[in-house]
Amino acid sequence: MKKLAIIGRPNVGKSSLFNRLLKQRDAITSEQAGTTRDVKKRVAVVVDKEVEILDTGGLDEGCELYEKIKEKSLKAAHQADIILFMVDGKSLPEEEDKKLFYELESMGKAIALVVNKIDNDKMQEKLWEYYEFGTDRIFGISVAHNRSILPLLNWIASELPDSSIVTPDAEMIAAEDEMDGFDAAMRASVDEDEFDDDEDEEDDGYFIPEEDEEGEETSIEVLEEVYRGIVKEYEAGDVNQMKVAIIGRVNVGKSSLLNALLGEDRSVVSSVAGTTIDPIDETVEYNDKKITFIDTAGIRKRGKILGIEKYALMRTEEMLETADIALLVLDASQPFMDLDEKIAGFVDKNRLACLIVLNKWDLAPKEDYDKIIAEVRDRFKFLSYAPIITISAQSHQRVHKIFEMILKINENYSQRIPTGRLNEVIQAAMRKHILPSINGMNIRLYFATQYDIRPPRIALIMNKPQGLHFSYRRYLTNQLREAFDFEGTPVLFKAKAKNQKKKPQPHKKRSMW
Repeated sequence: MKKLAIIGRPNVGKSSLFNRLLKQRDAITSEQAGTTRDVKKRVAVVVDKEVEILDTGGLDEGCELYEKIKEKSLKAAHQADIILFMVDGKSLPEEEDKKLFYELESMGKAIALVVNKIDNDKMQEKLWEYYEFGTDRIFGISVAHNRSILPLLNWIASELPDSSIVTPDAEMIAAEDEMDGFDAAMRASVDEDEFDDDEDEEDDGYFIPEEDEEGEETSIEVLEEVYRGIVKEYEAGDVNQMKVAIIGRVNVGKSSLLNALLGEDRSVVSSVAGTTIDPIDETVEYNDKKITFIDTAGIRKRGKILGIEKYALMRTEEMLETADIALLVLDASQPFMDLDEKIAGFVDKNRLACLIVLNKWDLAPKEDYDKIIAEVRDRFKFLSYAPIITISAQSHQRVHKIFEMILKINENYSQRIPTGRLNEVIQAAMRKHILPSINGMNIRLYFATQYDIRPPRIALIMNKPQGLHFSYRRYLTNQLREAFDFEGTPVLFKAKAKNQKKKPQPHKKRSMW
């Protein structure tokens, strides 16, 4: 697939054009110069042809951060097959723009001069000034007003291979229609809403009596047949792909960790707090598995979030909703903060698998290892299932071990426990500690079945699900963790009555602040 790089000085509309080509708001845009810092990559369709678009940071100088942004942008131009050099049409041509254009033109790539902010016919007259660049591939456009974009799209398409996007054939469409009919019939027979995730998702515990309250025998086979329709199947390829979000507060070394994992300077790293604004992702293959690492913006306290950082926080939250595993990065060289706990709360909120990464270990006092680990376990009790690794992203110390740990966590995150074995463990747990009665009511647990993975979700069929005390849920969770390897992944439980149906409650988003 050919690559198209959008290059130019700050605040000329590169990210806005990037979003226009994608037909969605992907890159963060603002009037503030220097909003884009890392190179953002996405695949777009231009006139029925696919192209990978690279949105780059502005070419500017003046400080360490801007120099690194410029370096990354020029590197993207070298990697691209097509270059769009953007300028601001509201101002006259500048010598610096000409110099940059000639530098890019000397690379021998297909290049066009895109004059943005030509918002009306009167502004069109200014376009003539730009012919002094010495090229006839000039496009006067207005991204904000979607003006004169089509000629630019046609030129881009002319530089791309003739292969068009493959559309589903009639046989595939027919098969999908047949499956839609099957799914509709299944939904009519099984109420899947019974097992929607809500705030009571962490119920657990069960026992399998020989008879129910009416004296009728209730076998595992009968109950399993009833609830079989809710079990979701995954293709092998689904569990071999994982999204890994790198999260933490500002300046803990998230971008340095991404670069160390990839073995290249993919993300801009500087001493400026909050260098990363827009989340960026990169996919690598490891042991026949595809791992997509997502470098997210560093999170500050709510009162210290300024300007475009609020959009960065929103994008980070959106990324976490689709992620599978979180690398929670902590600065081991400094005392942990309450903000670290709030950020870790995003992991719990989104039910993610997790690996706690203690970065900058080369700067931490080695004699305090046990003390630091104990403090992590004490502060992050709700992530007790997450393993801990100590690394130095800067020196690459133990970074390579993260890959194997991620694969192991993903295996636990995606495992399905056989129904018989699951119920054996729960019966054994019930024999050790009998399920207590509530206000004289006998609490019975009929059956347990795992109905989903990533993370593992287990349904508990009970006579009085509301009578399951949280302390007993915690006990059963610990028993399951002793019997099965769930390290790195949460285990979610849903206690439901055998014959009771309840309207699904709307999911409430809880603020972490």
